[in-house]
Amino acid sequence: MPSNVLIVDDHPGFRASARRLLASHGYEIVGEAASGKEALEAVRSLEPQLVLLDVGLPDADGIELARALSERHPEARVVVVSSRDREEVEPLLDGAGAAGFIPKAELSASALRDLLD
Repeated sequence: MPSNVLIVDDHPGFRASARRLLASHGYEIVGEAASGKEALEAVRSLEPQLVLLDVGLPDADGIELARALSERHPEARVVVVSSRDREEVEPLLDGAGAAGFIPKAELSASALRDLLD
């Protein structure tokens, strides 16, 4: 089970709440990124085991970024998050290399465990 996490989202409020939630369940948050460019740099330098990745970033498509991260850093598991509906996002993940999708409203340590086990 991945224990250190990079949170990638352009909304500081979501990053802060995800950080609190995950840290309270034993995850080590190794960094945060607000853009695709920052995410690529952070994954390279921080080597997280898990990347929590928003679909909508100001400079990148989260699905394409998941694909790039999975190809360049296969040791990092990517979990896509979004405020969009599951039915809208999950079909886009086909071939993207992501471990799966969790709606932001459903993000929890148990949802991550269920997805990654």
